[in-house]
Amino acid sequence: MMKLTKKRVVLFLLFIFPLICFLILSTGKNNFNKLPVVTENVIDVSTIDKQQTFKDRISIVCFLGNDVNSQKGGFFNLNEKIYKKFIEYKKFQMIAIYPKGKEEETKQLKKEISAFTDMVKWNFVAGSKEQITALHASFNSSSELSNLYTSNVFLVDKNGNLRGRLTDADSKEGKLIGYNMNSVSELNAKLKDDVLVLFYEYYAAFKEKNENKADRKEVGL
Repeated sequence: MMKLTKKRVVLFLLFIFPLICFLILSTGKNNFNKLPVVTENVIDVSTIDKQQTFKDRISIVCFLGNDVNSQKGGFFNLNEKIYKKFIEYKKFQMIAIYPKGKEEETKQLKKEISAFTDMVKWNFVAGSKEQITALHASFNSSSELSNLYTSNVFLVDKNGNLRGRLTDADSKEGKLIGYNMNSVSELNAKLKDDVLVLFYEYYAAFKEKNENKADRKEVGL
């Protein structure tokens, strides 16, 4: 019994306790507030592909553009620093938007990334120039699509709202709407943190809802 207890303590210290600390620190960086909504009601990806949706998911959205081969480095950064960190999280997904006619280049990128990870939550969506431009425009980001590509990736919540930071010292705008996938430090220090805060926000809301139900049950409501 003593050995079993010690083993549980060790497991807690190694795995669970660091996660709790990180979540507390993460929410601390955001002053214990929810991760800000920077743009409400973006166009849903279902307008491009009916089999895909932002609804009830936490989505990282990226735009591959017409010259996929020259931009591979950023997508590998995204896969290593973000996707692999959250692949086990329920309701998490990657949405990679690419232009119709670029299926072969996209297929090759997918093949190369799959050599390092399970692609189960990578979703590649083909769209027309008009569809891709409209989706990106709905984010209200200052970053422009160049050849249907941008190095910025976007964090969309389960209600179809774009999340980010209303204050960001490193941004010319003073706020952070998209995250530069070519910057490993930005992915590590900002996007990863913000995804965790968003998951924690939903976890806290879910926990509070269940506690309220339990309280009402106790008083007969």
